[in-house]
Amino acid sequence: MANEPWELKGELVLSCNCTVFCPCVLSLGQHPPTEGYCQTWAAVRIDDGHFGDVDLSGVKVGLVMEIPGLMSRGNWTAGLIVDDRASIYQTKALTRIFTGKAGGTTALLSILVGRFLGVYRAPISYALDGETRRVSIENYVEGALTPVAGKADGEAVVISNSQYWIAPDITVCKADRSKMRAFGRNWNFAGRSAELCRLDWRGP
Repeated sequence: MANEPWELKGELVLSCNCTVFCPCVLSLGQHPPTEGYCQTWAAVRIDDGHFGDVDLSGVKVGLVMEIPGLMSRGNWTAGLIVDDRASIYQTKALTRIFTGKAGGTTALLSILVGRFLGVYRAPISYALDGETRRVSIENYVEGALTPVAGKADGEAVVISNSQYWIAPDITVCKADRSKMRAFGRNWNFAGRSAELCRLDWRGP
């Protein structure tokens, strides 16, 4: 599948092993994670998207990553989980995007990920419960991530206008529930750092 113009708009939630809010967001990977290494899973709800003529709207994706130290130094390990309702063409397109091979916003993944664990397919649910995002990837992930309340009534704490590669505005969250069992990993990050953001990715 050759590279095509692509675009993804939607929402991403991420849960990691950092004990307080992930320092990678503000340091842009120049400061180590709070535990010295990063273990993380993310879920993406694609509201509107395409890869060439392949419509990606409505598809959901899970991503699992391990980073051994500073994010900027690479040597990441990653695995992808695609909604089992996705077609083979959608799965191939999303694999190119989330491995960085499609260029554009995610291109750095092709540089930083040294080991790709492959692609699983599973039913994925991404639901809103008030402000909490509830993610279920059958047999693999169960998560409930809630924004941290800010001083202004009804507004969450937000890191704005950053140069973080995922998005410029990151909502600070906490994992009420966060269990991931996939690719030989078994993680529980309840009570730890999480984040939420709107996505506007494109390439090549």
